Amino acid sequence: MTAETAPASPPDGSAPPDGSAPPRTAHGGTLRGRLQQLLALGGLVVICVVFAVADPIFLSYGNITSVLFATVVIGTLALGATFVIISGGIDLSVGTGMALCAVVAGVLITDMGLPIAVGVLGTLLFGALLGFVNGCNVSVLGLPPFIATLAMMLVAGGLALVVSGSAPIYFDSTAYTDISTGSIVPGTDFPNAVLILAAVALLAGVTLSRTVLGRYTYALGSNEEATALSGVDVRKWKIVVYTLAGLFTGLAGILISARLGSAQPATGMGYELQAIAAVVIGGTSLNGGKGSIGGTVIGALIISVLNNGLQVLAVPQEWQNVILGSVIVVAVWADLARKRSIR
Repeated sequence: MTAETAPASPPDGSAPPDGSAPPRTAHGGTLRGRLQQLLALGGLVVICVVFAVADPIFLSYGNITSVLFATVVIGTLALGATFVIISGGIDLSVGTGMALCAVVAGVLITDMGLPIAVGVLGTLLFGALLGFVNGCNVSVLGLPPFIATLAMMLVAGGLALVVSGSAPIYFDSTAYTDISTGSIVPGTDFPNAVLILAAVALLAGVTLSRTVLGRYTYALGSNEEATALSGVDVRKWKIVVYTLAGLFTGLAGILISARLGSAQPATGMGYELQAIAAVVIGGTSLNGGKGSIGGTVIGALIISVLNNGLQVLAVPQEWQNVILGSVIVVAVWADLARKRSIR
């Protein structure tokens, strides 16, 4: 075949052996994916109830706003990671890539004095470039995604320090910081960054469930060899997936630097692990071929709620890490248990 087509999917809810996308409900998601989202949502509700009973301040408007605000950066990175992981890859460079994109925004807007709109666009394009390089390293050079993105993680982290001179770059314009901390909702202090996350999450969900890119993302993770045999240009679509993830990395760099009012070149390490954790907790399989944007958003909220609730209860940071790690283990185990029960 020369046309890029994906064969029809079987009606049982599993990924077809020929590499096409999994079946979809009328609302655009897999039947099994809907169940996973409900389970993750149920877990989020239980966690919120526990913290609310332990300390009523947890449900205050200010604290809920803080939880949502804290979800923005992890959630944005996790959206891009969802596409990559569903396609059967992994991206370890999103954390330091975000820091490098923040530095690029600082250079464009503060050092070069470019208009904010131009600086934002340039930062997004630079993030896409990082993803494009990752995609080329994986699909063209044939490097394992773990190695290719690990190398990019080191390169991006080093370049962030080199370009910035190992010093923060501060933004003088309140118009830029208002991207995250300002509020377009009249009479409230509800941060714009949360609205931006909601908008891009909706866009990502539509892209994954309703477009050719989404179908091929699932197909790559389900059965890459069969997808190639069906006439799909696997290399091209891998590059597209990683490039899209880079766009989200660039956006995260903008949101975190606007929130801090500065580009901090040393930030970023560890964010990639939290982003991957959000994706896994949300029900996306690390083996590829299965996952959803809705689940990822819920996973990011679970991480933020856990971090916030444990801080409200004055739980030491080291125990917060232990609890978060345990939640990840339970989430992966639950996914494996569901697979065994289906078989």
